[in-house]
Amino acid sequence: METVKEKINNFFEKFKDVFNYKNRMQSPKIKKVVVSVGIGSITDKEKLELIPDRLAKITGQAPAYTTAKKSIAGFKVRQGQTVGYKVTLRGERMYNFLDKLIHIALPRTRDFRGLSLNAIDEMSNYTIGIPEHTIFPETSDEELKNVFGMAVTLVTTANSKEETEKLLREIGLPFKEKSTAQ
Repeated sequence: METVKEKINNFFEKFKDVFNYKNRMQSPKIKKVVVSVGIGSITDKEKLELIPDRLAKITGQAPAYTTAKKSIAGFKVRQGQTVGYKVTLRGERMYNFLDKLIHIALPRTRDFRGLSLNAIDEMSNYTIGIPEHTIFPETSDEELKNVFGMAVTLVTTANSKEETEKLLREIGLPFKEKSTAQ
């Protein structure tokens, strides 16, 4: 089976005529993957300790905590308070995580019908919302009360949404098929 890294490296050969690439450096690549978890209004100390531990197991890297930039009384958030965790993956860890996400985790998602193409933003990045962290094999399924969601952002060097879509299809992300019925 071809890995994500090999598929990205072969992208230039497949699409050099479609996008008029002059050399290999013009073809888009995935620069980094950012996995983030917001803790919201969670006050349970046990769950607050569990989130960074599970995130480290899933990604293979210790998460950094993110803090509130300013106080917002309506949300009961104070400046400097921890509001989430994030992990930035690059290199081999990124490719290993993408392989695991595409081939193991997404197929285990309950009622999964494919990813939406509407999640490609103006900067040609793609964000996947994962409602339950339990789809990853590293997490233990015995504690189903402590389930949390996460966002996985794939930061690309693509210049357009079309290039991003072709790159993500090439690496094997399962997208919803466009319906022709109105």
